[in-house]
Amino acid sequence: MPSLNRWWIAVAGVLLQMALGSAYAWSVFRIPLSKAFGWSITEITWTFLISWFFLGCFAFVGGLWMKRSHPRVVAMTGGFLWGGGVFLASFSAHKLWWLYLSYGVMGGIGLGMGYVVPIAVLVKWFPDRRGFITGLAVAGFGSGALFSAPAARWLMDHVGLMPTFAYLGVAYGVVAIAAGSFMRNPSEGWKPEGWTPTATQLSQRTDRDYSVGQAIGTWQWWALCLLMSVNTMSGLSIISQAGPIFEEMGKASAAVAASLVGFTAIFNGVGRIFWAWVSDLTSRRIAFFLMYLVEVVLFWTYHSIDSLPLLAVATFVVAMCYGGAYGITPAFAADYFGPRDVGSIFGLMMVPWAFAAAVGPYAFAYLRQSNGNYTQALYMIAGTMTVALILPILIRPPRSREKVASAEPASPFAAEAIPGDSAES
Repeated sequence: MPSLNRWWIAVAGVLLQMALGSAYAWSVFRIPLSKAFGWSITEITWTFLISWFFLGCFAFVGGLWMKRSHPRVVAMTGGFLWGGGVFLASFSAHKLWWLYLSYGVMGGIGLGMGYVVPIAVLVKWFPDRRGFITGLAVAGFGSGALFSAPAARWLMDHVGLMPTFAYLGVAYGVVAIAAGSFMRNPSEGWKPEGWTPTATQLSQRTDRDYSVGQAIGTWQWWALCLLMSVNTMSGLSIISQAGPIFEEMGKASAAVAASLVGFTAIFNGVGRIFWAWVSDLTSRRIAFFLMYLVEVVLFWTYHSIDSLPLLAVATFVVAMCYGGAYGITPAFAADYFGPRDVGSIFGLMMVPWAFAAAVGPYAFAYLRQSNGNYTQALYMIAGTMTVALILPILIRPPRSREKVASAEPASPFAAEAIPGDSAES
């Protein structure tokens, strides 16, 4: 396949991720749903948590299915389920259980199945630029709310709350299915003409490829899960309530808050590329430590911010750090366990991640509702992340004692490795 075609696949992958990443715009629905149907903050937040939980669970399912089927089929199915779930949410007026089932369960399954496809596909097409290309792909997911949040706000003002779900569901489905139709793997053994990894590139990685079973038998796999999960619990708590936070703490209007949610999505996407780039220059461990340190400082002081511009900047930085984990962790997985089964290995990491994605924002919303402010919830996050600062210091790659890093690209891992690559997010 001509080299140019892989860039079209990359463009399609970014568009697919943006359609799926529109789920980050959920916070713009919280206040309208509460006013329309009297549902509590916690009840509405559960919709977001359910969808994220099923995203985590079905990312692994999507990774396994791709090994047995064409990635195009998995991607298009995921796009259909996501768009269909959002569309069916338009029938959930006064039926909270239906909102959970449609947007939460069906939509979340679609998110998980579609999410893993462009990442696994682009890793194979771009072994020479894995860090850049996967960072770009996951940035598409992180920036999905850039367009969907203002669009949702405009639609709610002009067509009403429930029809907005219908319009958005059709739009998401069309874009995701069309983009998903471009997803395909290169032929086995394909690599860019003239490209060979250097000794420095090979030295940063494990000396073997791990199967899924072998990977989860190492303590490093569980440490990577914890690194990503703690970061997710913290960042997603803010992002899931970003709209109300701008309105309540920053005294912004609903329209301004929706626009700021869109900008938050930009920084979510930028952070995925930025922190992956930092990990290229330093190391995965150092990048994670710096990212955690920034968040610790922000979460200990966030509650005292009473200026909308400062609140927006702080939230944007939190979003960058939140997105950064998705730029770094897949690269960690490829570095430590090899690229052969990285789709399934990282997909399985999304299962424990799903619990953090559900528990963190739920506890955050519960404490906000119970206390009438965000202070205690922010202290909870700050304390957790302060303790977790030790994780990136302790972790190291699994490596056989009898082998050392070699300049010879003698394994499938060596043939594809480049420094600072970002396998999936």
